[in-house]
Amino acid sequence: MKIAALQMQAVPGDVEANLARIANAAKVAAAEGAKLLIAPELAVNGYGAADAFAHHASPAEGEVVDRLAAIARENGLALVAGFAERDGGTVYNSAVFTDGIGTNAVYRKACLYGDYERQWFRAEAPATVQVKLGGLNLGLLICYDVEFPENVRRLALAGVDLVVVPTALPRGASGTFIAEHMIQVRAFENQVFVAYVDHCGDDGLFAYAGLSRIAAPDGTVLAAAPAEGEALIFAEIDTGGYAASMAENTYLRDVALVR
Repeated sequence: MKIAALQMQAVPGDVEANLARIANAAKVAAAEGAKLLIAPELAVNGYGAADAFAHHASPAEGEVVDRLAAIARENGLALVAGFAERDGGTVYNSAVFTDGIGTNAVYRKACLYGDYERQWFRAEAPATVQVKLGGLNLGLLICYDVEFPENVRRLALAGVDLVVVPTALPRGASGTFIAEHMIQVRAFENQVFVAYVDHCGDDGLFAYAGLSRIAAPDGTVLAAAPAEGEALIFAEIDTGGYAASMAENTYLRDVALVR
């Protein structure tokens, strides 16, 4: 299955502009044969939206998800995008999967990063959120979640083939290390694919690392975006193509031996 990842420069607080950018990418991705498009963490709102999160937060069954579902349906692909989710008086940093034809799943970030996120969002308990797309099992995490190995291991043990990670990775030495090393390690140590999809540029509050990438179970990088500028990258997810790596690196089978 071909998937696409959109490294984008979201406009903080401008939901209409960000949805339009995602819709345009979905059209291009579908034309290239992609069956899944992934956008970054809080792509709908812009990560630097700050006090606009509360104003524009939308329920899991609200307008934002409906519009993302319409984009998916119109382009014949599935879509994962980050958004500010309202549940009563609580706002979560969430990501939605939608195939546009009736399958929606929402994941809420468990590991909030820094005072900024804790000011605007409530953390959810760690959860295993997975969906089927064609022959693939997809699991969802958001940004900082992937830096805790137990989160990816939990999904891998649940049978996930591809871990989808919308992120807002900041520019700097730590961000570069995470993108260029940690993501490949997470894929290798769990024998899964990992799609890690970042913002780019500077939104006035934060500067982003870019460096979006899709890593394979053997630790190779199937597709990568540059540090600067928007990009739409593609990769083929072929679970049968890594049988040798899975046979040699039996972490998931052997993990029970060390418990």
